[in-house]
Amino acid sequence: MKLPRDILGSELVKALKVMGYAVVRQRGSHISIATEVDGPNKEVIPNHRPIKTGTLSGILKSISAHHGLTMDELLGKLDL
Repeated sequence: MKLPRDILGSELVKALKVMGYAVVRQRGSHISIATEVDGPNKEVIPNHRPIKTGTLSGILKSISAHHGLTMDELLGKLDL
């Protein structure tokens, strides 16, 4: 699957709720999210319009590695 090019930070946070992530805090334009599914994991999502593709790729790679999924499987679950 191809990475979406026009996703907003707030949209990504909403999509990650499916994976058990919840907002922990927000400081400025960065949103901290965390989950206990498959062990503890924290990520920081920039609330930018849109998120740059390299940043988005790094976030999704980290999340997919934590949950033991491929990028395609993760994107399918997130429905982005």
